[in-house]
Amino acid sequence: MPAPGEAIRIEMTKWGQRPHWQLGGIFLGSDEHGDWTGHPAGTHCSRPGASFDTAVASVTLVPRSGGHCPTFYEPGIWASIYVDITTPPRWDGSVMRAVDLDLDVVRTGEGRIYVDDEDEFAEHQVRYGYPHDVIAAAEQECAL
Repeated sequence: MPAPGEAIRIEMTKWGQRPHWQLGGIFLGSDEHGDWTGHPAGTHCSRPGASFDTAVASVTLVPRSGGHCPTFYEPGIWASIYVDITTPPRWDGSVMRAVDLDLDVVRTGEGRIYVDDEDEFAEHQVRYGYPHDVIAAAEQECAL
């Protein structure tokens, strides 16, 4: 477990250990909700075929239980909260690892809430053979 102020990395994969988003940050500390990581504006995010530097600061929660990783964004971009539905995130030293299961719950800067990538989730269930318990857990997390 990292110490407050320590540099961390978030490394997400897709099912089957396919690489996905990676970014750095700072471990902020823990509370009853889980572990908090901070990402200043300008944080570099990359995945195969795409990369960008963030326009605003954000904090991400690594929850104590459940398969989701919510990120809370400073005002100034299209989303205020973006919740990746994942396998339960786990720390490997100073690296947080989880498998992104396609579904995302988004709250826009204007307050609209919607579920994104349901089509991708349905397609990947078949293409990559998501186990039934993983599908059920992802759907349950998304419904919360």
